[in-house]
Amino acid sequence: MASSDSEATVPPSDDPVTSVRSKDVTISSKPPVSARIFIPKVTDPKQKFPLLFYMHDGGFCMLSAFAPGYHSFCSTISADAGAIVVSVEYGLFPDRPIPACYEDSWAALQWVASHVSGSGPEPWLNDHADFGKVFIGGDSAGGNISHTLAFRVGSIGLPGVKVVGVILIHPYFGGTEDDQMWLYMNPSNSGLQDPRMKPSAEDLGKLGCERVLIFVAEKDLLNVVGKNYHEDLKKSGWGGRAELVESHGEEHVFHMRNPNCEKAVELTSKVVSFIKED
Repeated sequence: MASSDSEATVPPSDDPVTSVRSKDVTISSKPPVSARIFIPKVTDPKQKFPLLFYMHDGGFCMLSAFAPGYHSFCSTISADAGAIVVSVEYGLFPDRPIPACYEDSWAALQWVASHVSGSGPEPWLNDHADFGKVFIGGDSAGGNISHTLAFRVGSIGLPGVKVVGVILIHPYFGGTEDDQMWLYMNPSNSGLQDPRMKPSAEDLGKLGCERVLIFVAEKDLLNVVGKNYHEDLKKSGWGGRAELVESHGEEHVFHMRNPNCEKAVELTSKVVSFIKED
């Protein structure tokens, strides 16, 4: 959980300092899926930006893409990386049990891809998204969802879109005392070996991206599963490049609780570098 007030939200806004603009869009009314889109300063009508597709934390049952911390984080990434950010508002337990979070996020990613031809419903994406430089990312529960999306892209494709990289910040996977929580929130689970909790080597080998950046925090319960994911990915036969970054002395999603601390600034800068890398 990234905030003590999981219900707080803020409206989209234009940042006068960075010139990043944001707006909210409806992707689907039934089921309800929406997103907040951030775009950096546009200096040329034909200017194209890489795109980060982002999923928030909250243990599959709390928080929002519209929470103050996520608004600030995505706005910073947009400004510093020169990237469009699409931050997804997916369904949460108990109103919408798992797998709603996965299906909503996949629907949102397909909605983003519908702009490839320049004739989608959102002008910012039509005019300024570079669909050859798309990234998928999230923290904790959002990291878990990011993995499933990358697997789907690698398995069934996303026409017109090239997913360059995946960013997993303190990702949630099985193997800790939190396993029962996920099973409880997902009535259609297949037990402790559910591939969404414990990805198989075969699934990892199908990730539809070239690079994966994994963050773990030393004092995080999920430290070990993040490291295991990194090792399993390297052994899976997947042909991309995986990098693990550990934040020493820090706890789970510390970068959301204290975004201005030295280690949080380092984490954000690493995400920015990963997106800007040629």
